[in-house]
This record gives sequence, structure tokens and C-alpha cells, in this order.
Amino acid sequence: MKLSIPKTLTGPAIAGVILSVTPIAFTSFLTYFAVVHEAQIASFTGWQWAIITLCCAITSAGLTPPTMLALIFGYFLGWQAVLPLFVINFGGILFINLIVHWLDHDRFLAFLRRNPKAQSVLDRILNNELEVIFFAKLSPILPFGLTNLMFALSGAKLKNILLGGFLGMTPRTLLAIWSGHEAREIKTLLENPNQSAWTQIVIIGLIVVSIAGLWQVIQRSLK
Repeated sequence: MKLSIPKTLTGPAIAGVILSVTPIAFTSFLTYFAVVHEAQIASFTGWQWAIITLCCAITSAGLTPPTMLALIFGYFLGWQAVLPLFVINFGGILFINLIVHWLDHDRFLAFLRRNPKAQSVLDRILNNELEVIFFAKLSPILPFGLTNLMFALSGAKLKNILLGGFLGMTPRTLLAIWSGHEAREIKTLLENPNQSAWTQIVIIGLIVVSIAGLWQVIQRSLK
């Protein structure tokens, strides 16, 4: 008897699961590597950091969480990590968009078109896609790779994904760099990145603003 593959088991669905699980697993590896090899990493040259930045611009699409990278880069480079982190963020977004072209993107859209109500909601939301992307990227709890995948699959314009991603990720990135720069021990930093009271307040604030903004945009789109 032949085994039938569920129609819902599409390339985007598999990629969504991978982009949700792998960052969590890879965070443990990054923590271990940075703690064990702290002295070696601290002696890296500018060229070595440039190479690492280019590599992370690709791996941030699904493996290395940008916030975790911001903590590590901030710890070793201080505020000089700002430019590399934005390169990594933009690289992850662009790489995800390239991957979407290799997946069965048309099948995903066909699935939506079979549900007129879902297609109608998506079309209305895409009329305010820049706002949706900004508020989604503002939240520290939404996976970087997964949100990039969803926006790419939805048909959002690349320029809006990049601009909304830049505006939304900036507060999170700067906060993580500052936390890394102020930390005295990398082990304590990575195990408890939000130990500062001010950091916790800012993160809660970003989450609240993100949820409120998304709710307002969606409600306005549904009217």
C-alpha cells in the first residue's frame, strides 16, 4: 500500500517548522562555543569579523538568531557591532526571499485562493504591509526567520520587507548590543540576557507596542 503525502506538507510548511525549531537548538550551540572559546574570539581581527559577518548573514535566515548574534557581537565589539548586525539582518531577509523562489510558492498561494475569506483578509492586510512588517519585527518573541518566510510567501514587496524589517529590528538590535557591551562575563550574558531591570522593561514595552500595533492594523484592514 502506497503512503500518501499530505497536501499540507509543502515546502513552505516544512521550512516554517525548520525556521521555528533550529534557532532554539542553535542558540545552545552558540552559547557553548562563545563561552568555551571566549579568549580566541576576543583576538579575532577585523577581517575575521568581516568573514563571520558574511557567514552569519546567510545562517541568520534559519540557524543563528540575530538577537543572540547581537549579544555576542556587542560583547566583543561594542558599538562597532552596529554595522555588522544590520548587514546580518538584511542578509537573512534577502536569503529567505531567494529560498522562497525555490519552494512551491505557487502551491501555497493556490491553497489561500481556495479560501476566499482568507485571501480577502490577506489582501487587505497587504494594503498595510509596511506597518504589519514593522510591528511584527518590533516584537522580540517572534522568530526572525519564520516572519521573513511568511512575509515573502504572502507576496509582500521586498522593499517593504527590508524597510519594515530595518525599522522594527533597530530597537531590538541596539538593545542587545548595549546589553552585550555592558556585560562583564559572556556566560552570564548569554544565560541571562535580560537580567537588567531596564532591559526587561524595554522588552515588555516592545512586545506591548508590537501586539497593539498589529491588532490595530488588522482591525482597520477588516473594516
